Amino acid sequence: MLFLARSSSLSAIPHPHPSYFNHFHAQTRLDRRRAYRNNQQSQPYHVEGYHHSRHAAMTSSKTHESIATRFLVLSDTHGELVQLPTEAVDVAIHCGDLTEESKLHEFRTSIALLTQINAPLKLVIAGNHDFALDLPMFKKKLADIPPPVDDAVVKREYGDFGEARSLLAKARDAGIVFLDEGTHSFTLANGAKLTVYASPNTPSKSDWGFSYDPDNGDHDWAIDSAVDVVITHGPPHGVLDYTHARKRAGSPSLFAAVARARPRMHCFGHIHEGWGAKQVVWRETASEVPSHFTDIDNDASALVESLATILPRKYDSEDDLAAKRAKLEQLEQQHYCSADASLLGDNKTLFVNAAIKGDDAQTQQLPWIVSVPLPRADSRPPTPSSEKKRKAAAEVHEEDEQRRKRVALGKDL
Repeated sequence: MLFLARSSSLSAIPHPHPSYFNHFHAQTRLDRRRAYRNNQQSQPYHVEGYHHSRHAAMTSSKTHESIATRFLVLSDTHGELVQLPTEAVDVAIHCGDLTEESKLHEFRTSIALLTQINAPLKLVIAGNHDFALDLPMFKKKLADIPPPVDDAVVKREYGDFGEARSLLAKARDAGIVFLDEGTHSFTLANGAKLTVYASPNTPSKSDWGFSYDPDNGDHDWAIDSAVDVVITHGPPHGVLDYTHARKRAGSPSLFAAVARARPRMHCFGHIHEGWGAKQVVWRETASEVPSHFTDIDNDASALVESLATILPRKYDSEDDLAAKRAKLEQLEQQHYCSADASLLGDNKTLFVNAAIKGDDAQTQQLPWIVSVPLPRADSRPPTPSSEKKRKAAAEVHEEDEQRRKRVALGKDL
């Protein structure tokens, strides 16, 4: 519930050596890519209620033959118990930070939370706090522990390499599917086809899990125009990414990739104070280097909800305060906020920051239930016009990459 006392979490487990995480060092992106490849699955597999293919055929899914599909979206639960809605949805999505300290008991708590959700399919990605799932970083952190090291405590708290991932894999019978970075396709129980792009990566100067230093080269967000839903841990630059310091913390390159692909929905978390949802209307064509200044039609776009629309502010009138109190009471009773992407067209994307953790240990923010139109699993292949649009977007992406290279070489100012 929003800004109410949290449900009690599991009892605290003693920490290992207090300097355990004092000295973090960045891992190369190559190491992470190797880890992803080692953990990806090249064959489809089945869980009751859906069919999943890791390497999906990339065909346009934005067609008029659609099925309204309900998503429950949450993020940043940080190993805490959360009061979630009990009504049925088609798909649940957790956008990372399942844990606070990447401990096994926190993973178990989050798995229990996901198991209780009334949905046949629950998609999960990692966040920067879930570093035990980022094996190169996890191994580096263990190597950096100054002696003496209590191996028994470390093993009890964090487990062996791959143990946290194994816990998630064993939860597949409950419909929980952990997604590595890349494109994944699902045939849902409601007859719809869902194509998602997932990535846990966030830009950061610190060395948590799945992070990259943007000053040492940007991340490659390979989002195809056939993707319906983008799931990332961090936000795109310019959308629901303001920090308390009024600085935007999102990734510019992620925004550019989403602006080119224009999915139905992009959900994320990471920036807790950026909680909310926004319906974005795109301009007719993507700019050479897309940004929230140039590519969003701000007059046509609309904020669905944010903390500013729910919580009292210094200059609110008495009427404003009364309206906010009434809205908050209603939302807390239903245990979620709602948004509808069914009215959106091919030039619109619903952005959702679903971070649950609030500003302190006593507050939680609400998850989202979102309706998104998805194509039928047996729908027709893409029309010539949709294929032309996909190729045009790919050409713009290639031109942008070439310009970036010229700028890096000092040949294009």
